[in-house]
Amino acid sequence: MRFNRLLALICVFALVFVFAGCKSKKEKPQPQKTEFEQGMTAKDTLAVKELVDKFFSYAKSKNFDEAAAMLYRNDLDKKGEPQQLDNEEMAEVKTMLDVIVVGAGPAGLTAALYAARSGLSVVVLEKLSAGGQMALTEQIDNYPGFEDGIDGFTLGEKMQQSAERFGAVTELAEVYKASLSGKIKTLETSEGVFQGRTVVIATGASHRPLGVPGEETLIGKGVHYCAACDGAPYRGKTVAVVGGGNSAAADALTLSRIAQKVYLIHRRDSLRATKVYHAPLMNAPNVEFCWNSTVSALLHESRLTGLRLKDVNTSAERELACDGVFISVGRAPATELFRSEPALDKSGYIMADESTRTNLPGVFAVGDVRTKALRQ
Repeated sequence: MRFNRLLALICVFALVFVFAGCKSKKEKPQPQKTEFEQGMTAKDTLAVKELVDKFFSYAKSKNFDEAAAMLYRNDLDKKGEPQQLDNEEMAEVKTMLDVIVVGAGPAGLTAALYAARSGLSVVVLEKLSAGGQMALTEQIDNYPGFEDGIDGFTLGEKMQQSAERFGAVTELAEVYKASLSGKIKTLETSEGVFQGRTVVIATGASHRPLGVPGEETLIGKGVHYCAACDGAPYRGKTVAVVGGGNSAAADALTLSRIAQKVYLIHRRDSLRATKVYHAPLMNAPNVEFCWNSTVSALLHESRLTGLRLKDVNTSAERELACDGVFISVGRAPATELFRSEPALDKSGYIMADESTRTNLPGVFAVGDVRTKALRQ
């Protein structure tokens, strides 16, 4: 950051000398000068030259960081000597970042990788571990480059290492408050305050849970939220899908081509999914519907062994044996921190264009937290 600012200032000084030199030459009439050129005087040029000379002299003899900070603050006394900065001011200058990425899932780490590789100072803030929800997936077979597949936790670590290879820094910190409207963005976290010129929001969207006891403990042990991610290990087995919307219907169709038997459990007597899904599901020989039913309990030992279903009309309960359950009852974007600044759609997702720009200058939204047609 300090070097980028210094480089920019030196470029400006170079332009100043060029313009000043042009003024002193007696040549044929030049085109009308810009306001900047007209405003420069010989006295101004001399002052700029003295400032540059004093800066490099001070940086060489004392402290380059402090000299850069002095130049950044433009704080010279009448004698041209830099004013001493206190510890708080020095810390502020040193910790100003080019890019702050909130969230260390695949989208956030990809943004960090590209930014760091471009020479920008980057910090990734993550409250848990690299990989986001992907880290909970036992086996990922649809990510290029791993012919034998890879588990989500390991892939997340590899993504983090790729970004850190180019200088990105990962901070295990939970963000409590975000101020994004100004030129300098401020994030208050469990590990202190971070400031930067650009913020990339990559907090993702979480699957809505059923809310039954043991659900969180069984994630990855028979309880899943993404058929495309986690369906492959259930080839030839019995699975259940809970939900009645488009996501649930799509998951059931995906699993019908993998599993031996698929139960589609819905609390109503008809699907809410669009008509395009109805005929394929009805015609699939291994798909069975459980209408007017909810899941009241997860049956398990070390892994899921079945479900207890409750009829919403009669309250009668029955047990259904299965090897895995895929819960598809909606998603919730992780945008609680950002509800007052970037524009959100009616579902709470951040509105951003295909370049990932939001309505706030310097604020971008990537991955599942952004309004878009498809999500993992």
